[in-house]
Amino acid sequence: MSQLLSLAGWAFLPSIATSWVQTIYYGITIRAGDPKPMPGSPRHTSHRNNIHILVVTAYLAYTIFEANYELRSSPSFYAELGIPITASDREVKSRFRRLAALHHPDKISTDDQDAASFFIHLKMASDTLQDAAKRFAYERFGPDMLAWQKCVTIKDFVNHGAMSIILPYYAVAAATIYIFGLFGYMDFAKFYRWLILLTLCLFEITTITRPNFLPFVSLFNYILNIFGSHPPYLPFQIVQLARKLALTVYIAMSQIGPILAAQFGGPNEQQMVDDDQKALRQGLERLEESTRQLDADVARLLDMELTPFKGDAEAVSNLQGKMREWLIQNTIRADPMVRDALGTSFRRRRMDAPAGAKGNR
Repeated sequence: MSQLLSLAGWAFLPSIATSWVQTIYYGITIRAGDPKPMPGSPRHTSHRNNIHILVVTAYLAYTIFEANYELRSSPSFYAELGIPITASDREVKSRFRRLAALHHPDKISTDDQDAASFFIHLKMASDTLQDAAKRFAYERFGPDMLAWQKCVTIKDFVNHGAMSIILPYYAVAAATIYIFGLFGYMDFAKFYRWLILLTLCLFEITTITRPNFLPFVSLFNYILNIFGSHPPYLPFQIVQLARKLALTVYIAMSQIGPILAAQFGGPNEQQMVDDDQKALRQGLERLEESTRQLDADVARLLDMELTPFKGDAEAVSNLQGKMREWLIQNTIRADPMVRDALGTSFRRRRMDAPAGAKGNR
């Protein structure tokens, strides 16, 4: 359930993390004083998409690693008894006797409650693996089957597991995908989401109903045995990993899928630079055109204002004189630098004037 609800959290967290990482990236790769790509520009969008893909991919890789670590930190009954998953009932009984000789409370002089609990756990593991029905249920449902007191036969365990674990899980999963789809969070690759859910459900049903391990599980354990010392997975552990992987694929479809689909066959870095320059040129051309239009409008308005004075040289001369005087009074003399220069000139004239001259004091 918690894995399904994490889809809601990952609808918003990647955007925040991507913004932080992009800010740090620009702070490292762009020198002080150099312009940064403007938000909304093709280069800024491309950088953000690439960083977003890296952030989400790193998280998804960590979730897979975390799931595997949790399974390894909780060893199976086979690993605790130190026997292979193909051990017979006689081998299980023989191994438990040897461990009982070492961990039986009567063999330990001190009253160690942990040692007694460990021996009880070993006894429960041995009894479970020696019972054919319980061993079958443990390999497919994990240690949760120990609480199913009313189940005796394999059929009882399978029915109980299907009704209490598989059916509720996939009912909630289907409802979650449908509700998220109504809000527009899972529109991308909707068909494949339902296909993955259906495939996973069929895989679990096949796993709990077959008398032997699926060939896929045996092949997976064989590969692990070749490339490392990883203990073999039981079917219920493979199911847990498959569920985690399906959730990871769902997150990747929501966060990375649309970006990759948009970038597929998209422009490269040089093309984005050319697009930026082209957009800048287009903006400058629009500004120049607006300036020319504004200049033409001003000239037309000025002609309209001077229309009454056409043909009257005296009136035009008088108007020019008035305009010149207005410009001198309101533009030139009002300028602070002009006033300072005039003041300095007047002070120097007063200082250089002979003694007794008028206006030097």
